[in-house]
Amino acid sequence: MREEDIEKLRGVVRDCVSKHLYSSAIFFADKVAASTNDPADIYMQAQALFLGRHYRRAFHLLNASKIVLRDLRFRYLAAKCLEELKEWDQCLSMLGEAKVDEHGNVSDTKDSNIMYLDKDGEDREINISSAICFLRGKAHEALENRAQARLWYKAAIKADPLCYEALECLIENYMLTCEEEANLISSLQFGSDDGWLSTFYSCLIKKYEKENVVEAKFRDLENSSCKIDQSNPSFLRTLKTNTDLLACKAEYYHQCGEYQKCFELTSVLLEKDHFHLKSTLVHLAAALELGHSNELYLMACNLAKDYPQKALSWFAVGCYYYCIKKYDQSRRYFSKATSLDGTFAPAWIGYGNAFAAKEEGDQAMSAYRTAARLFPG
Repeated sequence: MREEDIEKLRGVVRDCVSKHLYSSAIFFADKVAASTNDPADIYMQAQALFLGRHYRRAFHLLNASKIVLRDLRFRYLAAKCLEELKEWDQCLSMLGEAKVDEHGNVSDTKDSNIMYLDKDGEDREINISSAICFLRGKAHEALENRAQARLWYKAAIKADPLCYEALECLIENYMLTCEEEANLISSLQFGSDDGWLSTFYSCLIKKYEKENVVEAKFRDLENSSCKIDQSNPSFLRTLKTNTDLLACKAEYYHQCGEYQKCFELTSVLLEKDHFHLKSTLVHLAAALELGHSNELYLMACNLAKDYPQKALSWFAVGCYYYCIKKYDQSRRYFSKATSLDGTFAPAWIGYGNAFAAKEEGDQAMSAYRTAARLFPG
């Protein structure tokens, strides 16, 4: 096959992936890799297999290549296959041996000869080491080693502040105390153009500072956005009304006890984006505080229909029953939420509250102690 024909097929593979035609992508990538035996083409074939959910076959292809333990892309994708197959110990083994300290600093023990063969890397690609640290964290969390997971998530966000998923896991799973969150954000090395990101991250963490300090952070973020692209004022409007930013504000109002303001803001947010789950959680909490049982009933019905496997859905049902003072039913659904996702902290608190409402103190304290042990934050 001529080189120009091969290059044309590579373009076909990329286009098939962009159009989610994964079987077609796999078919043509296989022909390219067979013709060239080039590591980059083998990797492209493995990517197509991975996206087509052929995880075992993709892993076999990567593992059979002679550079799987020397090229970080190959190793990382092979580990991602093992993640999808839920083979967590093998996933960690594939990622290699490394140690991490309490501050998120990593020391590799045997990876001094590793290469990273990326021909088409973009200027702002996320550091592969950060992605590997994040995957280590996910594997440890799946193995219920939350202490190690916390350290690897910290290592991931420190290796590259653009690895938002690592910060999200730390915050959403309450893995850090308020002080630890603030220290982590202050230790991150942001790029010269990422001032807005630093401010955004500081808005995401717990907001227990003085009111004027928190409000100033929100104002700074909205104002700094205009400096990113003076020629494009639409970006400013987009950021000022950004759902994630407004969800942070709603969370802040809830933490301040401003439940009506919180409820009004989340109502607007959910009208704009019905499926923004972070806003949904805060909306449920505010509705419960305000005693809006009708709203809780409608939310619970919709969530149970759209997301029957999510803990949030059954937490919503528990909130409805708690609101109408049917505490036994409430406890049953909070318990179901914790069984679906043991790391869903609000359900543990709701579970304890349902016992407390029935003056069953020992069981309530047991639920609260579990929450305190699982979620340092």
